[in-house]
Amino acid sequence: MNIILLGPPGAGKGTQAARLMADRGMVQLSTGDMLRAAVREGTPVGQQAKAVMDAGGLVSDEIVSALIGEALDRMAPEQGAIFDGYPRTAAQAEALDGILAARGRALDLVIELDVDEEALVERVTGRFTCARCGTGYHDVFKRPARDGVCDVCGSTEFKRRPDDTAETVRTRLAEYRAKTAPILPHYEKDGLVVRVDGMADIDSVTREIGALLDR
Repeated sequence: MNIILLGPPGAGKGTQAARLMADRGMVQLSTGDMLRAAVREGTPVGQQAKAVMDAGGLVSDEIVSALIGEALDRMAPEQGAIFDGYPRTAAQAEALDGILAARGRALDLVIELDVDEEALVERVTGRFTCARCGTGYHDVFKRPARDGVCDVCGSTEFKRRPDDTAETVRTRLAEYRAKTAPILPHYEKDGLVVRVDGMADIDSVTREIGALLDR
């Protein structure tokens, strides 16, 4: 199965992608991570990208498409791909169709984690972690058993991400809608788009995605 997994920051997309990789051996193709790796490793595409970035330019669709192609060529035929951060435009969506077809693959599903935006703001702004071991907590949904003491390591030091503010979350949501809107019609016309309740508990979301992949 080759899928696009969509969802705004905080919707749980990263968690679900990690579970798909662990449970099904799928490969997450995150264009940002791939671009940094290609530049670091000095691959032909990475060298092209580095030259563009060093000159202050934006990496072209052609370079990003070449990165995707390189990654798919390294994968075993039976491995499925999870596309993350690509495509973001209608032109990229059309390019991806060609990249997959050239390798005997096709896109099977576009899964969007559907969220209640106000509830998502509450979910994200309430997050905090143990400064020592990284265990995650929440002001409302998952407080430490003893207030101010980590359940796992006993530390009394906690931290919050500085960008987990209501204003920042709403900005991220607006950016997500702007980036996602152009590609959905391309896939909706082929009946590939399905929506999963991203506000459900993590295990329920995992089961629903699994059922979609197995149908």
